[in-house]
Amino acid sequence: MSAPPTISETLQKINEWEPRLHAFLEVFATAARQEEKEKKPGPLAGLPIAVKDVICTKTGHTTASSRILKQFCSPYEATVITKLKAAGAIIVGKTNLDEFAMGSSTEYSAFGPTKNPWDTTRVAGGSSGGSAAAVAAGQVPVALGTDTGGSIRQPASFCGVVGLKPTYGRVSRFGVIAYGSSLDQVGPLTRTVKDAAALLQVLAGHDRRDATSSPQPVPNYVPACGQNIKGLSVGVPQEYFAAGVDKQVSHTVHQAIEELESLGASVIEISLPLTATAIPTYFLIAKAEASTNLARFDALRYGPMDLNAATLVERYLEARGGGFGPEVKRAILMGTYALSAGYYHAWYQQASKLRTLIRREFEQAFATVDVIAGPTTPEVAFPVGAKTDDPLAMYLSDALTVSQNIAGVPAISVPCGFIGGLPVGLQLTAPHFQEERLFQVAHAYEQSQNWWKQHPVIRD
Repeated sequence: MSAPPTISETLQKINEWEPRLHAFLEVFATAARQEEKEKKPGPLAGLPIAVKDVICTKTGHTTASSRILKQFCSPYEATVITKLKAAGAIIVGKTNLDEFAMGSSTEYSAFGPTKNPWDTTRVAGGSSGGSAAAVAAGQVPVALGTDTGGSIRQPASFCGVVGLKPTYGRVSRFGVIAYGSSLDQVGPLTRTVKDAAALLQVLAGHDRRDATSSPQPVPNYVPACGQNIKGLSVGVPQEYFAAGVDKQVSHTVHQAIEELESLGASVIEISLPLTATAIPTYFLIAKAEASTNLARFDALRYGPMDLNAATLVERYLEARGGGFGPEVKRAILMGTYALSAGYYHAWYQQASKLRTLIRREFEQAFATVDVIAGPTTPEVAFPVGAKTDDPLAMYLSDALTVSQNIAGVPAISVPCGFIGGLPVGLQLTAPHFQEERLFQVAHAYEQSQNWWKQHPVIRD
């Protein structure tokens, strides 16, 4: 990783961009300056990093961009934060997101949307929109996000940065406010593939405090960046270029795949027919898990205490009715319905069966190809406000990213071009715990192009 900017330089960049982007909810200027003076050694020594505000830190607040947690200060920190600090990184602030990580545009934040630095009339994507925008604008060199159904990769594509969703269980979820516990995964957003590899090197590994954390040994990721891809096979699912995917996006991504072929990879057309079932499968599972996870936010242990309620029921209604935004309420209602007596077998259990089939479909595909390639998103960043009144249209923004979460496989989005001045992302998917393969292919493509060298500028 190249020499990081100083904390003063980072804070200056944040100040320059923030009125236009709203990427940050809180900046730890004093704490960051103090940590820089201490000069802690490590592989990430002095590296300024921003953290999605669904990851617990003892500094500042952890709000999940929700009114119900707007005053919450965590008494402990997430494992990923502990690991970053041990490696010498400096946490400079918490970034904006869709409330409780439920959304695809960061417009569902209780504290206002994050704008896209390439065009501030467009969304930054979600739910990790604040982290993606902060890296794209150069406010910070790297950031952490979480990915439940594309929440790292989709905003990475919209903002023209690298976004990695590791294999489920590769990175500890301890200290991360849960949305869908069987889907959530922490990962990096960076300027380059090599930086993503260096960051994952620090984040990955077993954590006894997380029952879903894998004991699988952690390889050395960085050397994979620089290995040629001659002889590797790239599968291209026809379903990833079907109706609903913008034609210009399809063309741009096909050009990127042709570049992989010119670098020595063989391109093979494959089929993943269950892709069409991924959205309903994902949202049934995710919303069911969300309804359970969010039951703890009852204003007794978390949330506002200054309520006027006279009874317990009134307290719940006031705290949760006023504390949660529309998308979170929608998730709780959908999930509770799917888990309720008489509907569990018809909805949640059927989705669980489809999940198994989707996972098997990926395993069968990886028996014949090394990686799978396609668009990260069906379109480029859409205008602010374009989909907030149409939840289904918003959900379809993740049509090409949710399958990887359902199957638990790793995937990365890397910039591969522009349409009308807005970035396009190439998504690469690999088998479980084969992140090195992602880094190998993504880095080879990245270095053959100049997309990663292009950065947005401030426009008044």
